[in-house]
Amino acid sequence: MLGSIFLFAWSPLKAPAVQMEVSEQERTESTEISGVLAQSAVLMDAETGRILYGKNEDAVRPMASTTKIMTCILALENSSLDDVVEVSEHAASMPDVQLNIRKGETYRLRDLLYSMMLESHNDSAMAIAEHVGGSQEGFAAMMNQKARDIGCVNTCFITPNGLDASVEETGEQHSTTAAELAMILRYCIFQSPKKEEFLEITRAPSHTFANLEGGRSFSCINHNALLTSMEGAVSGKTGFTNGAGYCYVGAVEKDGKTFIASLLACGWPPHKTYKWQDMRRLIAYGDSHYEYCEILEKKVALSPVTVQNGIREEVKVAVDYPRDASISVLMREDEQVRIRKKILKEMTAPVEEGVTAGQVDYYIGDDLAASFPVKTTERVGEWTIKFCLKTLFKRFCF
Repeated sequence: MLGSIFLFAWSPLKAPAVQMEVSEQERTESTEISGVLAQSAVLMDAETGRILYGKNEDAVRPMASTTKIMTCILALENSSLDDVVEVSEHAASMPDVQLNIRKGETYRLRDLLYSMMLESHNDSAMAIAEHVGGSQEGFAAMMNQKARDIGCVNTCFITPNGLDASVEETGEQHSTTAAELAMILRYCIFQSPKKEEFLEITRAPSHTFANLEGGRSFSCINHNALLTSMEGAVSGKTGFTNGAGYCYVGAVEKDGKTFIASLLACGWPPHKTYKWQDMRRLIAYGDSHYEYCEILEKKVALSPVTVQNGIREEVKVAVDYPRDASISVLMREDEQVRIRKKILKEMTAPVEEGVTAGQVDYYIGDDLAASFPVKTTERVGEWTIKFCLKTLFKRFCF
């Protein structure tokens, strides 16, 4: 199972002589959720990004209209909601599901975003992409760069609407993984500078608007059934193509815990409700099996580090915890915190106070929960001829 959390980031020490110690070894029990129907699924702790459950979470699969969460956040981050979008022939030619916009018509970007996210209109998505990126290809490049920025390594965007597509020259397919789809939604609702606007659009029950020429009016209704069927639902997006099957990614807040669940290949017609069954299974599992635990209950004590050519043989070191450091992480009852120390075996004088001498990492399973630098707490001078003469002078003259 993959997933990582970086609550305190610090660059690893680059030094040849490092001693490593691991304490509080974790039991490696696996807990499965029975009955998950999707071929790929993930349950993620939204606060930290840690994956709590995965089923084929790294398998690369098409993701249908869940793609549109990336299209929406990129449009919000790179354009104004009041932008005027002119519809191209290419955008108007998109297949169902359509708003049925026409070549040459103009719309506010805001209205097309509601159309895309509430009704999943493919033509609106393409019009948005061409406006923001200059072309479908230009916008796809933006999507892929943003995916890399978020940390996705197995995601490939070709279309802004999620229609099945591939690049003949490279063999690349429009696809992602359940783990990375959850990462993208986490970015949209927790990390993006436009997260509030994203939530406002995706949570709206309905939206009415007209084209700027004034001749046509539209009404959109939100088809994300989770918003009305599950208490605490935060946001999400459905998807379906023949290649992808039914897909879904959504976030739910439950008893003070926020979970993100992603589902790929969750059945094909007529099994449209499988995704809702899986969502309930995943959220119920997270709520019943995971509770917040303080991982810094025991501060790490460290032995001094040997000093070469120093006026003392050792220098004291300590973990540089932030003042009143407290980190609560969702954990299962059978999980334990594993502490990994990476400390220099020796240092060469002179050694100043506050010099980095290593780091201490807190792991839950293979997931990095927190990392803190280890620093010297005193100064150790260098043993030199000048120091010897000065010491002898003080001893015999005073």
